[in-house]
Amino acid sequence: MPNHIIIKKKIANFKKKIFISGDKSISIRWVLFASIASGVSKAKNLLISEDVLSAINIIKKFGIKVVRKEGFLKIFGKGINGYNYKKKTIINAGNSATLGRLILGMIINSTKTIKLIGDKSLSRRDFERVTSPLSKFGAKFKLKKNFTLPLTIRGSKILKPIRYNEKRGSAQCKSAVMLAAMRANGTTYIKAKKSRDHTEKMMKNLSLPLRVTSKKNYDLIQVKKVKKVRTLNYNIPSDISSSAFFIVLTALLNSSELVIKNVNVNPSRIGIITILKKMGVNIGFKNKKIYKGEKIADIKIKSSKSIKPINCPSELNASAIDEFLVIFLVAAKANGISYFRGLAELNKKESPRLKWGSKILNKIGVKNIVTKNSIKIFGNPNLKVNKKIVIKDYLKDHRVFMTSVIAALSFGGIWKIDDYRAIRTSFPNFLKVINELKRK
Repeated sequence: MPNHIIIKKKIANFKKKIFISGDKSISIRWVLFASIASGVSKAKNLLISEDVLSAINIIKKFGIKVVRKEGFLKIFGKGINGYNYKKKTIINAGNSATLGRLILGMIINSTKTIKLIGDKSLSRRDFERVTSPLSKFGAKFKLKKNFTLPLTIRGSKILKPIRYNEKRGSAQCKSAVMLAAMRANGTTYIKAKKSRDHTEKMMKNLSLPLRVTSKKNYDLIQVKKVKKVRTLNYNIPSDISSSAFFIVLTALLNSSELVIKNVNVNPSRIGIITILKKMGVNIGFKNKKIYKGEKIADIKIKSSKSIKPINCPSELNASAIDEFLVIFLVAAKANGISYFRGLAELNKKESPRLKWGSKILNKIGVKNIVTKNSIKIFGNPNLKVNKKIVIKDYLKDHRVFMTSVIAALSFGGIWKIDDYRAIRTSFPNFLKVINELKRK
């Protein structure tokens, strides 16, 4: 069976309601917290993707029982110190930087040396940004010279609290330190640039010893040693990052309307909503509620007759970092020039995404100027594609694949897009939802 898809024409207009798979960030965190809870935790709508399965496989290596049945998953936690560490253990985070970085905070009390590996894409990414603060607790790491995987960690039973200043706006680095701090003797103090806050919300919901003071541009976080983690049953809401592809598809079409049900609209994750509203996209929330500290809502989108250009405020970058590739597609059809800056972090993702954003725009005939941390996009409201386009050699980055599919369905042309299996890491049902929208 070929590992590519062919798209030969634009998608027809639609008016639909859809459900999207469970939130990946919450799914991974639930697996980790449930594994150190004292008792059995149960999750519904857990995202069953390669990234989440990697998390499940890792906790099973530490002796945690997992039962998966249709519709739900159970984890039999053994308590805060319940991991069974063995000599020469190798754990594989697959493609997931979230898992790879957070798990190091979870196993910081291991007195056995553990080796962390990942796939080809993850093995290119910087891990020094998380091993540096974690080493201050008392753990010892060995990395390759360029600070990439594979690495080894040997923790300690006696961990000291630290002070940590997180300047990148990385929820992964912040969360890894918070997880490590749960085992340190004393209070860890963190000053963190604003970023997604699912770890904080989950800790608060579990009544763990956490204090967060929110300032304008950063948060002050205090974490004390944890004695016990209670069980956590969770109905995982839909993923805003996965929803983003269908939000943009609807916005770019004519006479279409879409409702995406029960989506996690955590304020630290909805930069794309703020940006698209500034660009004149008709989008809003319905049926809003709070669930375990997270804001949940149905998202309603209507096609946009006119898209405005944007000089995108850089303070929105952290809350939209995973969605910029599809945001660039909206800018491609804007009536004017859009400018996005401060995006160097995009090139440190699964692939150099800022460069790939520029490549895709070039392929569809949209002028753009890209630097190492910015892109200027010269929009064309009458954009149509009437040529063959091939997307390949993108390091199997799931978001490059899905963005290419949305571009093909929105603008036309004949597209051959390689490595469709890339979606298994985050959104295995992506093409299934596309087919649902195609059905009359």
